[in-house]
Amino acid sequence: MAPLVVGFDLDMTLIDSRPGIVDSLEALAAETGVAIDAELVVSRLGPMLEEEMANWYPAEHVATASDRYREIYAELGVPGCSLLPGAAASVAAVAGRGGRSVVITAKYEPSARKCLAHVGLEVDEVVGWRWGPDKAATLVEHGAAAYVGDTPSDIAAARTAGAQAIGVPTGPHPAAELTAAGADLVLGSLDRFPAWLAEWRQTT
Repeated sequence: MAPLVVGFDLDMTLIDSRPGIVDSLEALAAETGVAIDAELVVSRLGPMLEEEMANWYPAEHVATASDRYREIYAELGVPGCSLLPGAAASVAAVAGRGGRSVVITAKYEPSARKCLAHVGLEVDEVVGWRWGPDKAATLVEHGAAAYVGDTPSDIAAARTAGAQAIGVPTGPHPAAELTAAGADLVLGSLDRFPAWLAEWRQTT
């Protein structure tokens, strides 16, 4: 049996990062004088930060605003993160089967690592600044047999990489949308992941 490698998305899959993102965006808006609807932003988490910032800042200011946001997030955003139900048990389930957990996220990698440290979740590897096709390439690079995420683009990345595409509707996308995107399975939450993993590994 091949060594087990499971990829996990981060925001709204393993952690609820919305409170810290809202606080950071509101601080950035106050500092720059640009109105940002922070609640709207956290309702559609998934793409790269620069893509979201392009909705609020002129093109020539997107890079600067994004860099400043990351500085603010390190102070205000990280403390606003919390573990989602089943996250710790899911990572532990992979380790318990001699496997490796790899977090693959669009988030700035240093911020992702700080968030994981804040919530006390230890994984084997973290790869940041990956979204869409880049996530698929990273899954292939690490030999991931499954990828767990909360967005249709996560499902697409898993399918492109030939990995089991496992959806969780803990983010902005409902179960039906993840199923329509091609998920092999949609779990109500990560609470159900350890049992699925045990059953799946018996058949692979």
